[in-house]
Amino acid sequence: MGDMRRRGAVVLGVTSLVAPLALALGATPAQAASCTTSTGPHQKKVEKFLGRPVDGKQSSADCKAIRSFQTKHGITPNIGYAGPVTWGVMNLMNKQKAVGKNPNKSGKCPKNKGRIACVDLTLQLSWIQDGKKLVYGPVPVRTGRNGYETRTGLKKIYWRNIDHVSTIYDVPMPYSQFFDGGQAFHSAGVSMWNPPGSHGCVNMTKATAKKYWSLLRNGDDVYVYGRKPGT
Repeated sequence: MGDMRRRGAVVLGVTSLVAPLALALGATPAQAASCTTSTGPHQKKVEKFLGRPVDGKQSSADCKAIRSFQTKHGITPNIGYAGPVTWGVMNLMNKQKAVGKNPNKSGKCPKNKGRIACVDLTLQLSWIQDGKKLVYGPVPVRTGRNGYETRTGLKKIYWRNIDHVSTIYDVPMPYSQFFDGGQAFHSAGVSMWNPPGSHGCVNMTKATAKKYWSLLRNGDDVYVYGRKPGT
């Protein structure tokens, strides 16, 4: 998210810069020199997720596969340990996949508003619907971390800037669509599963942010509900 200036009023926001969440291993470097030989508390579940032999024992091949996953999604330290952060990301992916094409099964996102962008913080998913019709999604998103939570409730898109740049952090926020103060949908150049999350904005891949830009307009409703894991 970011701050923006409009009609002389300054609205502060924050970008999606990441403060990596370290695993509780006693290791502090962001990059490790080699894989760990330690068996993690979620070893079997992580092995199953990665399609590895499920024996609950760390091997060099297990470590390599886990470390590759951690590196891809910005989980640090990326030493191949099957810890709670790594499993938490995998578990969220499993839950997102289980939703399929029925993200509003609970009916929590209003169906009487016409076109609306829905954000489920609990599952870290977003989609666009029109009444009961699913228009686009669901897609994984990255919302505000602990202390910078994406605010819940019914909102409206009130300002859009395709080439917005945060004046706090001087970083680009492409395809920004602001819906609550400095909180906005925008493209972010990190994995959507990169912990611990944004500073309040709803981060998206470039492809998703471009699609949202094409489908939404000023005045369209946004509904945010649930609670992001870890907040």
